[in-house]
Amino acid sequence: MSPGVSVKRTSRRGHGGWTPWLYLAPALVVLAGLLVYPIYQLGLISFLEYTQAQVSGGEPTTFQGLGNYAELFGDTQFWQVLLATVVFAAACVVSTLAVGCALAVLLTRVRAVPRLALMLAALGAWATPAITGSTVWLFLFDPDFGPVNRVLGLGDHSWTYGRYSAFALVLLEVVWCSFPFVMVTVYAGIRAVPGEVLEAAALDGASQWRIWRSVLAPMLRPILVVVTIQSVIWDFKVFTQIYVMTNGGGIAGQNLVLNVYAYQKAFASSQYSLGSAIGVVMLLILLVITLGYLRLLRRQGEEL
Repeated sequence: MSPGVSVKRTSRRGHGGWTPWLYLAPALVVLAGLLVYPIYQLGLISFLEYTQAQVSGGEPTTFQGLGNYAELFGDTQFWQVLLATVVFAAACVVSTLAVGCALAVLLTRVRAVPRLALMLAALGAWATPAITGSTVWLFLFDPDFGPVNRVLGLGDHSWTYGRYSAFALVLLEVVWCSFPFVMVTVYAGIRAVPGEVLEAAALDGASQWRIWRSVLAPMLRPILVVVTIQSVIWDFKVFTQIYVMTNGGGIAGQNLVLNVYAYQKAFASSQYSLGSAIGVVMLLILLVITLGYLRLLRRQGEEL
């Protein structure tokens, strides 16, 4: 092979390497404007003294360094809210994945008409705005007019008065509006699995649970990674359901999560710098969880 041909091929490969980035450039510019700049502003405000006085121009903005973070980490309420957020988000993620995967398997076992009805019902729940769904669930569990208390014979029991019952009620609503994404995604993945594989497992006497655990779950691992990460991000930053169903965080803030806590600090108390610091902490926690999960899977030899 002549040197000229080698140089030509190398230059073509080098030129072709930039081609995908040229197609992605418009989307990357939009993402930079929608994500990078707001994150930069969030981080910047978290290092400043930025309250209503600075917003109105009555006092100058001063640099606080890590002062806002020191104040935040020294607040015992922050750690209580952080713990409640982690536990609540974990419960929502596990419940959403369990319900979504179970219904995805069910869709492969029922006939066309029940499958279509279930898909339409799930998509209806998915398309319902969070504030609308939260209001409907509040009515269902209303102590005076809700049908749930009447069916269960609980009288005027208030589900939002107790801390754990309020969290459980919000969890049900979050799972209700989140499981369709998991169900549809996993169902599409199951339909892509060769039927011969499932038939062979069934002929070997494997139960439905064993087929899922030993056959489907390993083959669907990339899809399960995506839905898990999405669920973690969504459930960790839940705001609307908590704010609407517990009237801003529950009695004495017993049902606060980080997103609602940041809202109270930033807008109810006009401490925008503390609210921004909470946002930065949430962003870092989600990055650590996501990257840690992906690194664990790569150590196990999974291709993502």
